Amino acid sequence: MIDDELRAILACPACKGDLIFEETRIICPACKKAYPVRDGIPVMLINEAEPWTGSK
Repeated sequence: MIDDELRAILACPACKGDLIFEETRIICPACKKAYPVRDGIPVMLINEAEPWTGSK
């Protein structure tokens, strides 16, 4: 689980947009990218992001 302090400062590395936090990924609805969370660590690398279609 990502703590509240980290959530407050994280932004999408591609567009600097707000994020939606899920257990296994972090989603940027603005640029439609989903970043993985591995072992509780957010991997906020653009080349690691997957396309997000708005569903689970």
